[in-house]
Amino acid sequence: MNLVLFDDPATRIDLMPFTLTRPVGSIRVGIHTIQEKWERLTGQPVYFATEDYLAEKFPSSPASDNLFIHGALCPDASLLSAVQKLEPGQSLVKDKTLLASRSSDPLNPPAKGQSEYEGDVTLINNVWKIFQLNAEQLRNDFNLLTQGRKSSAITDPHTTVYAPENIFLEEGVKLHACVLNATGGPIYLGKNSEVQEGAVIRGPFSLGEDSVVNMGAKIRGDTTVGPQCKVGGEINNVVFFARSNKAHDGFLGNSVIGEWCNLGADTNNSNLKNNYESVKIWNYRKKGFLDTGLMFCGLMMGDHSKCGINTMFNTGTVVGVSANIFGDGFPRNFIPSFSWGGAAGFSTFQLQKVFQTAERVMQRRNLTLTETDKKILSTIFERSAAERVWEKKL
Repeated sequence: MNLVLFDDPATRIDLMPFTLTRPVGSIRVGIHTIQEKWERLTGQPVYFATEDYLAEKFPSSPASDNLFIHGALCPDASLLSAVQKLEPGQSLVKDKTLLASRSSDPLNPPAKGQSEYEGDVTLINNVWKIFQLNAEQLRNDFNLLTQGRKSSAITDPHTTVYAPENIFLEEGVKLHACVLNATGGPIYLGKNSEVQEGAVIRGPFSLGEDSVVNMGAKIRGDTTVGPQCKVGGEINNVVFFARSNKAHDGFLGNSVIGEWCNLGADTNNSNLKNNYESVKIWNYRKKGFLDTGLMFCGLMMGDHSKCGINTMFNTGTVVGVSANIFGDGFPRNFIPSFSWGGAAGFSTFQLQKVFQTAERVMQRRNLTLTETDKKILSTIFERSAAERVWEKKL
């Protein structure tokens, strides 16, 4: 039986800009992506049912018997048991939300075969839930990933550790005169990752494979740094997907940063309004600002976006894919994909220039911008044209 994470259409739009370049199930929350969570629990590969323009990069696997699972659904043992008990033609729902279906069409399962799931579920169905639920998912992933395994030893005599039983190091981790405080939650350091001198980290925290926490960094917990990232400065409750850098001083809080992003030196974001009201952020389905109900909400930055030194992001700013932001003052709270500029105004970051930048960035990590990647970015460029309102004035 094939396990397939399907994109619920409304959820996929609510999770933009991150789902512009990936299926819902490829979002990282906690240590793992949602796909990786299901694969670890089930011990079998998990595929995707997603938008046509993403299918080449994120393929499905044709089979006569498929178990379709909501792509935003984070698994646990109880849910897994309920899902695996489904027979052909049956589906599992929670408060009218389809969780799983063993049928030929995941979005239109037979109504007569539906049963209500009685347990609690975790659905990452809005962008702010990625950071809001990150601490919970970090703890769950840590327990699953480290169960029955022994951590590598901490050998650096100048590193200070609190609650060592909550700290796990994979092979090849480098530590130099840092502080690891796991009294408030676990700390996971991935293979060949590094924490440099003077860095202070509070759990829950996860550092991905080949990632680096730079000298003097202050990580205030509930934070995930995906693989091949570099982070520094002050960070609080942030999820970095992979291969993105915030290497310098500056504050970043209650935020989500996609892949291949770079934040220039002394970039700062606001995560709290001066009047302490709940934060509203741009929602692609509403095509307007949506109240998150949260007092703390920072920056949502899509893949391949960059910002220059001293950039200031206001509370609840959403940045699309392949935007390049620079200049003084606060840029607008919604920056469409392929924007070039800042508070003084925007022009369009043209595709060929986008490709050139992405190629240079990826070559630094010995990776290639493929023709498939270019097709995805081209599709997003075309579909996001209406958001770049300045183009209509030309």
